[in-house]
Amino acid sequence: MRTAQGAVPVMRVARATNELAPLRRFYSDGLGFEEISGFKDHDGFDGVMMGHPNWPYHLEFTVRHGHRVAGAPTEENLLVFYLPAAEDWNRAVARMKAAGFEPVESANPWWSAHGRTFEDADGYRVVLENRVWSR
Repeated sequence: MRTAQGAVPVMRVARATNELAPLRRFYSDGLGFEEISGFKDHDGFDGVMMGHPNWPYHLEFTVRHGHRVAGAPTEENLLVFYLPAAEDWNRAVARMKAAGFEPVESANPWWSAHGRTFEDADGYRVVLENRVWSR
């Protein structure tokens, strides 16, 4: 899909948190994302966008001043990244571990068959799956 101007649409997944620092560490040190944008005290919000300038998606985390949010409602709130090349997958898992993040047991055993699941500071999970995604 392309826009009328020929650009590829970009998807942003946004969610609230109580603290940005541990999420910056998880997504940058662990997953290798870059901080591509951010803001401070914008109408009562602080935020950071994590991703890569050339990827068609990024994650936004926001803190609303004076408000507390709960963590992930279930263990099944997942972001799944398919890394079909074994060397890329092994490198991604090793990077997470080197950053101090150990895999957690997946609630759904499907994700453990060919992947590893990691949990961020808010209890949301990221699966690194060593498979090709197919329909």
